[in-house]
Amino acid sequence: MDWSHYPIPAMRLEARFGDRVVPAFCERPLSLWAMIAEAAARNPDGEALVCDNRRMDWREVAQQSAQIAAGLRKIGVRRGDRIALLLGNRIEFVLALFGAAHLGAVTVLLSTRQQKPEIAYVLNDCGATLLIHEAALSDRVPDARDVPELTHRVAVDETSASLFADLVRDEPLPAPADVGEQDTAMILYTSGTTGRPKGAMLAHCNIIHSAMIYEACMQLTRADRSIAAVPLAHVTGVVANIMSMARCAGTLIIVAEFKAADYLKVAARERVTQTVMVPAMYNLCLLQADFDHYDLSAWRIGGYGGAPMPIATIEKLAVKVPGLKLINAYGSTETTSPSTIMPPELTSAHIDSVGLPCPGAEIIVVDAAGRELPRGEIGEIWIRSGSVIKGYWNNPNATAESFTGGFWHSGDLGSIDKNDFVRVFDRQKDMINRGGLKIYSAEVESVLAGHPGVLESAIIAKPCPVLGERVHAVIVTRAGDVSEAMLRAWCAERLSDYKVPETMTLTSEPLPRNANGKVLKRQLREGWAAGQA
Repeated sequence: MDWSHYPIPAMRLEARFGDRVVPAFCERPLSLWAMIAEAAARNPDGEALVCDNRRMDWREVAQQSAQIAAGLRKIGVRRGDRIALLLGNRIEFVLALFGAAHLGAVTVLLSTRQQKPEIAYVLNDCGATLLIHEAALSDRVPDARDVPELTHRVAVDETSASLFADLVRDEPLPAPADVGEQDTAMILYTSGTTGRPKGAMLAHCNIIHSAMIYEACMQLTRADRSIAAVPLAHVTGVVANIMSMARCAGTLIIVAEFKAADYLKVAARERVTQTVMVPAMYNLCLLQADFDHYDLSAWRIGGYGGAPMPIATIEKLAVKVPGLKLINAYGSTETTSPSTIMPPELTSAHIDSVGLPCPGAEIIVVDAAGRELPRGEIGEIWIRSGSVIKGYWNNPNATAESFTGGFWHSGDLGSIDKNDFVRVFDRQKDMINRGGLKIYSAEVESVLAGHPGVLESAIIAKPCPVLGERVHAVIVTRAGDVSEAMLRAWCAERLSDYKVPETMTLTSEPLPRNANGKVLKRQLREGWAAGQA
């Protein structure tokens, strides 16, 4: 299978980051600002940003972003300086991002869930000179003595008297900075499951490549209206939402946070056409009692990732929103979002796959010694493409450990079949070894997702002195009579006996997730262990 029947722009091999050779689009913008300026030139009067009662067209967005660039330069920010954003989902996030691109500065994205010590670590590690933050999060801003290089702090609130508003009072800079497309445009810090977080350096060419992949594979145009239901400060929000709409000159509708009832109101009112969410979000929408009352007929693309989409959810959406095409995607911060995308016409026939390698992407599966495995065998997924980052900020050791010949070592266990469909089973650290038998949590979670009483689940390893590890399930159930015995019987009919969860925790509380929507299994393991102490 391939993308030959899709309108994929021509590619050619090009050298990147010194010693890599990857397929790249022949015709492309050479910087983020060039892509933004193209959108403003192609669709000046088209809506660009919508948030609550505020609406901006592409002409206004380009104008204000250039004014912000002038304001930043006035206070001393220069090309290559790091600007950190501690902002929620709001228009100012996008304008600050675009203003930094005009100036040639590097934007460092912080999560509003991070606490003061984590924020201080990132600010010091990247050497940020400016922090633009929510006024409501002022108590999270580190003290000056803890971040000596941070010379400016700019608060954003709802008033016209805010420090951020001052940045828009200057005349726009006459010309954007001269940046190279391999220069770093953003730094996103990975979650740091072991040790300190690492700053992934996303170059202009990485982001543009990914935005063009989304545009081509989802067939996006200026008529598309994307809703940002995930945090803009993470790779899905910043690339799949913001940058894909900049590429196609479409509209980005921004909501502060995902709440199913509010989401449906906004999606109907704004005639949303494209979403990128985790499967649980689609489920929560379908659970709304008034779902059928909303006109969602404009909704045509439903991107998802991070977990399998339950077949029951796919079937319900097909009935209730018949024009919606579901598209599975798999990626990470290090791949600037997409590595695989499932053509929507193939979703139902390949429900256990995360899709085909994106155009120009090369995906292999290797063993512990770094040797490529035959098709169908399970090993670590390695990825090479024009979207793969050049490395980690100020961390050559981590870069050397995570990249080989331009391939990024994902840490995910998976396989790729003879028709190029990629399957992802687990993080290496999440695989359960029960007396030598390997159990991939994604398989068990997928089976549980099919039960009508299950909202979501997470499979974790429970230490065992005899077998090493046993299978434990944390299951979020719907209201109603759902018992452990019922769920164990459901699994026993569909799984090998050793894969069936031996113990379960049933709860009505949502699973803990990081800001990008991924389940925090380490937190679940620690919580279970604490409960046994």
